Amino acid sequence: GWLLLQRCRRTGRIWFYPRHISPATWEADDAEWFEASGLGEVHSFSIVHRAPEAAFQARAPYVVALIDLDEGARMMTNIVGPGALDVAIGDRVRCVFEARGDGVNAPQFVREEG
Repeated sequence: GWLLLQRCRRTGRIWFYPRHISPATWEADDAEWFEASGLGEVHSFSIVHRAPEAAFQARAPYVVALIDLDEGARMMTNIVGPGALDVAIGDRVRCVFEARGDGVNAPQFVREEG
């Protein structure tokens, strides 16, 4: 899978979450998609030990994180995989995708080694 972000054709501003217009110019024609590197750094995180609802309890403990993508946008997601619970602010991470059914692949991040 590919991590896609949007940017403004006129100003070059990059954002996340997806919008139908450019938040830089407020014009729909200025919003375009591009393939991001999928790399970033942990800005902040929280380890959830007690899930807010039963559907998430089997996953606990899990990490919810804000990732500063190398392209400049900030994204809320999960840190998954080996060592996820050892996450620290400033850790380098890369995007992976988790199949959620019905063709939906959710972007998640894993910690980079070294």
